[in-house]
Amino acid sequence: MTLYINKKTKTYEDYNVAGRSVSIFPIILTFAATGVSGTTLLGYMEYGYSLGMGQQWIHITMFLCVIIFAAFLLKRIRSLGEKHKMVTIGDYTALRYGEKARIPTVISIVFAYCAMSGMQFVAIATILNVTLGVNFTLGIFIGWVFLTLKTYFGGLKTVIWQDVIHGMMLILGVILLFAAVLISAGGWGPASEYASSLGQENMLSVMNITPGEILVYLLTLAVFQFVRQDLWQRVWAAENSRTAGSGYLISMMVAVPIGVITVAIGVLGRYGLRLEEINPVFIYYGVVNDVFPFALVLMMIIALLAAVISSADSFILAGASSIVNDIIRPNASHYDNQKMLLWSRLSVLIISAAGLVLALTIPGLVNLMVTGTAMTVSGLLAPIVFGLFWKKVTNTAGITSMWAGLIIAVFWQIAGHPFGLHPIFIGLPVSTAVLFTVTILAPKRVSARA
Repeated sequence: MTLYINKKTKTYEDYNVAGRSVSIFPIILTFAATGVSGTTLLGYMEYGYSLGMGQQWIHITMFLCVIIFAAFLLKRIRSLGEKHKMVTIGDYTALRYGEKARIPTVISIVFAYCAMSGMQFVAIATILNVTLGVNFTLGIFIGWVFLTLKTYFGGLKTVIWQDVIHGMMLILGVILLFAAVLISAGGWGPASEYASSLGQENMLSVMNITPGEILVYLLTLAVFQFVRQDLWQRVWAAENSRTAGSGYLISMMVAVPIGVITVAIGVLGRYGLRLEEINPVFIYYGVVNDVFPFALVLMMIIALLAAVISSADSFILAGASSIVNDIIRPNASHYDNQKMLLWSRLSVLIISAAGLVLALTIPGLVNLMVTGTAMTVSGLLAPIVFGLFWKKVTNTAGITSMWAGLIIAVFWQIAGHPFGLHPIFIGLPVSTAVLFTVTILAPKRVSARA
């Protein structure tokens, strides 16, 4: 399919925003397939098994931000993108704060998507290690080569149409697995009784989580939706505003419950199926092997691969778009469509290589994603959200806010979270404070273009 659709990818916009012509059915499934990644099935299930139902706050905070995005941000983003033919978030920040805003935007976006791409290489490696006994490091390299080549030759058109297939496989697979686990466990009641007999009934409570952990999820994974480039690109790729809005809402009504179910499967695996002698990292495979015959086990491995592939190519492409659109294009306005198409593909190689390095150096699927999203949220959330609705924010305030939040968050991460504080608790407040302070001190330098 990749090679077939590649023949129809003729222009720069075809490759990066699917020609801005995607209809309602594929847009729903591409939103859903991208939202439910390999991390959802592996990382969230592992968290459910190890930490309990309190991890549902990942999805509670996510759903809150989905509603906010759909109600207040989506139409504004679509309108600006349609009017100015935007390809990346960098196009917006350049319009709002001037061309100098592209650089901190690119750095923030690229950091997140390199981390999120690396996360999918780790997921592929885990699958190969468990199913075929492949060395974990070798598995990361295999995942890297496969996903890089697929994205290089594809582009967003290919990604979206493959998401149609992968999305349906994934949704049906998770629902089938949840039903099988519930039946095998005898329902939620026996699991609750067993947890109580162990003195661990708190593991089945949604409140089994600290306020600090909830805030980390809210300010990283959840609000990342507001500055998520692959999401913005799909909003612009839809054939019209109504398709974008309806497609996003419908898809999230599916994707968020799939995440909730996944955490619940992890909990049921521990207390319903009583899979206690297992490495939490491998709980997905343990559950699948426990409730399904071999043929269905293979089907569930394929569903997992579908989740990884659907997200990986989207993440790699989103990061690559920032490089080609916000670094190459502004400095090479004389390039024609074919040269820009070539640079789009070369940028895919750059992002995937950086993702490979992160996959080899940062352990843990969810940790890798949280680290990447924290950097982006720290640098971009305040200037983007306030810039969309508050015309008084100045160019200087916006750019300074981006650099301040990003630099502080990166420093805090490298320093090892001093005082036990996550980088998001430092970077985002600093970015917001700088934006307000500089705007108030320099009220006359206003950019109202956006």
